[in-house]
Amino acid sequence: MSPECKKLFNIIILGVSFMFIFTAFQTCGNIAQTVITNLNSTDFHGSGYTSMSVIYGVFSASNLLSPSVVAIVGPQLSMVVSGVFYSLYIAVFIQPTTWAFYTASVFIGIAAAVLWTAQGSCLTVNSDENTIGRNSGVFWALLQSSLFFGNLYIYFAWQGKTHISESDRRTVFIALTVISLVGTVLFFLIRKQEDTKAPGEEDSANEILGDSSSAENKLTRAVTAFKKSLKLSFTKEILLLSVTTAYTGLELTFFSGVYGTCIGAVNRFGSDEKSLIGLSGIFIGVGEILGGGIFGLLSKSNGFGRNPVVMLGIVVHFIAFYLIFFNMPNDAPIAPMEGTDDVAYMIPSKQVAIFCSFLLGLGDSCFNTQLLSILGFLYSEDSAPAFAIFKFVQSICAAVAYFYSNYFLLQWQLLIMVVVGFFGTITFFTVEWEAAAALAARGSDYSSI
Repeated sequence: MSPECKKLFNIIILGVSFMFIFTAFQTCGNIAQTVITNLNSTDFHGSGYTSMSVIYGVFSASNLLSPSVVAIVGPQLSMVVSGVFYSLYIAVFIQPTTWAFYTASVFIGIAAAVLWTAQGSCLTVNSDENTIGRNSGVFWALLQSSLFFGNLYIYFAWQGKTHISESDRRTVFIALTVISLVGTVLFFLIRKQEDTKAPGEEDSANEILGDSSSAENKLTRAVTAFKKSLKLSFTKEILLLSVTTAYTGLELTFFSGVYGTCIGAVNRFGSDEKSLIGLSGIFIGVGEILGGGIFGLLSKSNGFGRNPVVMLGIVVHFIAFYLIFFNMPNDAPIAPMEGTDDVAYMIPSKQVAIFCSFLLGLGDSCFNTQLLSILGFLYSEDSAPAFAIFKFVQSICAAVAYFYSNYFLLQWQLLIMVVVGFFGTITFFTVEWEAAAALAARGSDYSSI
């Protein structure tokens, strides 16, 4: 197998592993608040929104140290250990207790920071400036396939149900725990980059590996990675991209946790309200996969760079927000267990609700594939600190959004995303124009991004 084929193989395995883990985790996040609302046990007093806020809050803080962890442990082992913690969090729902629920939320926040920093490192190591767009799209399409499979099961298993029983809950979360563990094991199939060295280079590669095993050298690498993260945080490009990244954190919270809860709370959807949560997740996944496929696999034929894709993403999202504002009751995100009988500016339509799910997924893929691509392009030499900052900003904004989702009506949540999304698009354009100018100065073809 040629070095390029090995790199593509690694990207595919990386994507498939994440697909399994996030089939479990994203399905869990999509139904967590609904499941918790239906718990009969008076001993459990957790909140799905609060748990997600804790996860993303810890996630954001942990991103400051995750490059150091990845530098010491290595990307592969970092992802394996993180995957185990994801599985433990999902397993808590089999027999939930409040203390275990929130404790697991803290640990998965730490694990998520390490997992995504290692992912960014693995993606960049297996790409160059000509393949980063394609590889970002392949990874993103495989990752977001996770929204399809888990939610498809939820749609059929919960069809016609207005209450989620203990048996229903246990069956779902046992299955999701096993799926997450399968994804974790698959990380072992990723080939180390040293395997791609030519025979004459093996000795030097082994020397490097031997040197890096010393405790002193690992500590030095950890400190260096931390310093690079701090220094990089205040560069112009990162500060501008942080506004775009902040928007992805806000809309991530909305489509992965809040919107499904809104759909499940609308009594006018009848007996289908709970199964529609699964159908909504499926169509979010369809939008994500379509976007990842088109803007990743077909990136070579795009001679205009990343800006048109981001512009499409914000237009698609604004259309979705407009339709949701008209279709969904204003109190849907914070409705009680009995749901809401309120009406917005039109009688709630299942078709419009599901169409908006598709638009949310498509728009999200536009932003995330291009952010992964531009970070991998700008920081190809040392990507871990850049991806750590990306996840730091995204996760802290997601934490804030999950927190205010407990209190804010739908209209205010939509307004916040519109304002931040508008400015995030402008700042992305600025960085992309500068990247294009830098390419032109080097004499490279802009269409090869």
